[in-house]
Amino acid sequence: MNKLLSSLLIVASVSIIQLPLAADVNAAGAGVGAGAEKSEKKDKRKTRLVGPSVGKKMAKAFEAYNLETEDGSNVETAINLLLDINAKKAYDKAYLSLFIGKLYAQSGNEIKSIDFIKKAVATDLLNQSDQDSGIKLLADLQFQEKQYKEAISNYHAWMEFTGKSDAVIWIKVAQSNLQVKNYDKVVSAADSAIAALGDKKNKDPYTLKINAYYERKMFKEVIDVLETVVQIFPEVKLYWTQLGQFYAIVEDFPKSLATIDLAYKQGYLDKSTQVVMLSNLYAQSEMPFKAAAILEKHIDSGLVKRDDKNIKTLANYLHAALDISKSAAYYGELAKMTNDAKHYSKQGMLLNQDEQFAKGIVALKKALDVGVKNSGRLYQSIAESYYYLGKYKQANVYIQKAIKEPKSRRTAKGWAVYIKEAALRKNVSI
Repeated sequence: MNKLLSSLLIVASVSIIQLPLAADVNAAGAGVGAGAEKSEKKDKRKTRLVGPSVGKKMAKAFEAYNLETEDGSNVETAINLLLDINAKKAYDKAYLSLFIGKLYAQSGNEIKSIDFIKKAVATDLLNQSDQDSGIKLLADLQFQEKQYKEAISNYHAWMEFTGKSDAVIWIKVAQSNLQVKNYDKVVSAADSAIAALGDKKNKDPYTLKINAYYERKMFKEVIDVLETVVQIFPEVKLYWTQLGQFYAIVEDFPKSLATIDLAYKQGYLDKSTQVVMLSNLYAQSEMPFKAAAILEKHIDSGLVKRDDKNIKTLANYLHAALDISKSAAYYGELAKMTNDAKHYSKQGMLLNQDEQFAKGIVALKKALDVGVKNSGRLYQSIAESYYYLGKYKQANVYIQKAIKEPKSRRTAKGWAVYIKEAALRKNVSI
């Protein structure tokens, strides 16, 4: 019978849970010692045996089961033989029902298995080990079939019957409560799992607590859990980035930056969004040079996409860092990507600020060709560039265009005087 019992053992795994920022729960039981923190079992009950008549018929079913046919029909044959047995004694009925339920579980018919095992354990007549395995298998099957409320009840019944505080079971209880949105009970069950684990490490109960707190928007409590797990599991990359994100959610930006930066230095940032977040935090902390350096490095490496959004952000950071030349270069790249006049205009203005007047003129003229709303401002900037290049005739042409535009007329008239005076001094005809 040992062969049958071992082959019928079913271990239901905890399904994957994902946080809205990204966090996984491992299969329940991975690395967990079952039955940590045991208390004494209840007094062993009286050992019972099935009646001779029923026993002989069950032996025939077991023989059919042991044939091990390739198509699995041995299990079906064994079930049919068992279903034909007309047991009269209460214990015989209970044991027969348990046997059939386990075979249905092996055959993949979990619903029928649940029905038969439920009947068997409800009698409370089974021997100690059978009642133990029956209640646990029933709970595991209910968990597998997403009958979470029933699973919770039977997991508690199993711990009460055996006197065990089992980490794996507590994790499944927490998981089940999460599924039915009993978030406070998720936390208490997860804490029980952590206590049952003792010195052993398992991420699952902590991740379940994070989920439960997150669902209730209890972000400070989420942070408390994450501050704990980064110490227990410092090698888990996800916990570091999540902790940094939650610091940002509660607007503790210095801690957010410190945490994400530490994760970066440990090589834990391997996603574009994480690198962009670190760059943004540096910018928000008034360190635009570091923000630009990180973003540029990872755009060049290919981790961060080289698109108009990221190039614009980089150009802005470089401008804020007063690296005018590089900022202008990236605005030029952005302008070519988008063919947007405002980016050509920005490039031209920055080039003029950097005293690269000839290149600035090219960019500003391109902006005019593409089409801008305030052309007068650009005409004046081109005129100024020609002025500084000593090309007064061209400067005068563009300042006259600026004078014709209402928004630039007033300042353009002042520049027109400077240009004429400079041309006279240099004896240049305009």
